[in-house]
Amino acid sequence: MRIHHLNCGTDCPLGGRLFDGRSKGLTGKLVCHCLLLETDRHGLVLIDTGYGLRDVRHPHRRPHPRITRVMRTMLNIQLREEDTALRQIEALGFRAEDVRHIVLTHLDFDHAGGLEDFPSATVHLLEREWSAATGPRRGFVSRNRYRPSQLDEVHDWRRYGAQGEPWFGFNAVRDLEGLPPEILMVPLPGHTWGHAGIAVAREDGWLLHAGDAYFYRGEMRGAVRQCPGGLRGYQTMMEVDRGLRFANQERLRRLSIEHAGKVRILCAHDAQEFEHAAMGNLL
Repeated sequence: MRIHHLNCGTDCPLGGRLFDGRSKGLTGKLVCHCLLLETDRHGLVLIDTGYGLRDVRHPHRRPHPRITRVMRTMLNIQLREEDTALRQIEALGFRAEDVRHIVLTHLDFDHAGGLEDFPSATVHLLEREWSAATGPRRGFVSRNRYRPSQLDEVHDWRRYGAQGEPWFGFNAVRDLEGLPPEILMVPLPGHTWGHAGIAVAREDGWLLHAGDAYFYRGEMRGAVRQCPGGLRGYQTMMEVDRGLRFANQERLRRLSIEHAGKVRILCAHDAQEFEHAAMGNLL
């Protein structure tokens, strides 16, 4: 299985290093780190989509904007067609219909915006995430994070409960319909109710895309959690359950230390993690 690391969207929030820990200017840099898997018998599998073509072309079209102006302003979202998963996949020599499956960590607007760019794909996610995104959306965060206009033309959904065989101490959903057994969905609620990590078996061990279970490299691989203040505040604003979020983040941190030789972990938004991964040098 060949793995491509794609940045399918860039946010540049005001605050610089308060958001990414390294920028010297007024703005920081957050990425939308997605994975493209080339499988032998199951076609292309995309893990998260980032922003899509329609987000770039018509982000605020009324009456149902795909991205709210408040979130675009808060994150200073940079919308570029060449950054979309579809355009990057085409640059690799594939077509939209070659993407047969999309596996989602969750349905936030910056993770699911490109779903409609791949009309032939089956979309996999946890049932509880589907319910949160398509049910009543009460409160500021819920109304802004889930955008029905990004989902309403997707018809082939596969939804799963949050129980399965153990995986390094986590419950895991195995045997995702139509997917190889090397791809697992690992429930990690807290950021959203149906948030999941996606684990991929490689020859040299596992790669776990932890989505938004953490946002900053300093939250993993060390005995003490480190996260810049701005990013820490954003995580707090977006969480649905602080106890669950911190508990799962702590479990991931222990996993990153105790099984460093067996499991490599990355998140969705850390630019330095993405750069290392794209060069083949996972942290």
